[in-house]
Amino acid sequence: MAQLINDINEILVSKEELDAINKRLGEQITKDYKDKNLLVVGILKGSIYFMTDLTRYIDLPLKLDFLAVSSYGGGTRSSGIVKIVKDIDIELEGYDVLLIEDILDSGRTLQYVTEMLKTRRANSIKVCTLLDKPERRVVDLKPDYIGCSVPDEFVVGYGLDYDQKYRNLPYIGSLKREIYE
Repeated sequence: MAQLINDINEILVSKEELDAINKRLGEQITKDYKDKNLLVVGILKGSIYFMTDLTRYIDLPLKLDFLAVSSYGGGTRSSGIVKIVKDIDIELEGYDVLLIEDILDSGRTLQYVTEMLKTRRANSIKVCTLLDKPERRVVDLKPDYIGCSVPDEFVVGYGLDYDQKYRNLPYIGSLKREIYE
């Protein structure tokens, strides 16, 4: 990790803070989905650490699935063009779907995904995001569950990446500009 930490400008969300966020959200989701047929859908690849830790705090029977989408390529800003790389395997009818996202910034990707999934007759579709950047939003989309807000900086770690790197950092940090510019 020593090599990776040299590329980090500042730690924004510590390992301990991430655990507290997961516990808080997990307890709330447990209350909200009591007596529902919960299907947790992680949006790959960025949500993998968050989804894994969060579901350990959800004290309910649930099913897991994944959806892989792409809108960044190798850049630092969303292209606005959403591509489904891997679709959900489970039929959504009869499920209460909770989409798990690593970060919500422009909102384009999540808007596209939620609109697409609404046609599949789920009982409900809600969004849980670890990080929120509301000042970057270009569509009218509000998540149902938010871990925390972060400044408009390029962040990595705990699943978030730059060019497929830094996902394995145990915290979330802002990446030094010279790395990605």
